Amino acid sequence: MTNNKQANPDLQPKRRKLAVNDPPGDSNPDHEAKKKRKKDKLEQVNSEISSALVKAKDEIQKNKKHKKIKKKNPEPAEVSDPPNAPEEIVLEGEEDLSPEERRVLERKMKKILKKEERKRLREEGETESKTDSDGPTAAQMALDYLTCWAENRGEWKFQKTRQTWLLQHMFDLEKVSKDKFAVLLEYLEGLRGAAKDTSVQKAMALVQQSGETQDDAAVQQRALRAREVIQLLS
Repeated sequence: MTNNKQANPDLQPKRRKLAVNDPPGDSNPDHEAKKKRKKDKLEQVNSEISSALVKAKDEIQKNKKHKKIKKKNPEPAEVSDPPNAPEEIVLEGEEDLSPEERRVLERKMKKILKKEERKRLREEGETESKTDSDGPTAAQMALDYLTCWAENRGEWKFQKTRQTWLLQHMFDLEKVSKDKFAVLLEYLEGLRGAAKDTSVQKAMALVQQSGETQDDAAVQQRALRAREVIQLLS
């Protein structure tokens, strides 16, 4: 029996012919419009960031002028917000951004604010430098490392940076005291390799220098330590 669809071509489903002007792919007008709205929103947020930065900069300048006036006319101390702290910037439309777009804007904002802060410090003649309050100095950490080696060997761990500092400054009476140098001599008994050879060469150079500058008391004191090091390591 012959199939009805084959017998009657009119019953077969008609295929839609693609028009020559049909765009390729899955073109979605709603998607394109959504992308355009998001792009416009990002441009708006960037514009608001610039405006907020100008406002923050003006606020900083106003606080600086107020600070100068306050120095001339001191008032009783009051609990207030930290100086030069701009108000929290709330951007309209930020809630419509994706998490990734929000992170990008936050990084951009922090970078611009940091640049403005560095510029302000330069104008005031200040420099961003570390102080003693930032943490222990390299000298203190090296001496603590030596003390730990002598008194608490169980918790002591070798640190090349601390050892290098000690080897570089062991002849300096101001940086390594007499008591610490005595402990350091015990530490040097285990010195090996290039560090040992370099220390001996440096000590011999100091001894030679002391013979050329006999009137220099500081050189003679370093030479005394150098002779002890040579005797220990040779």
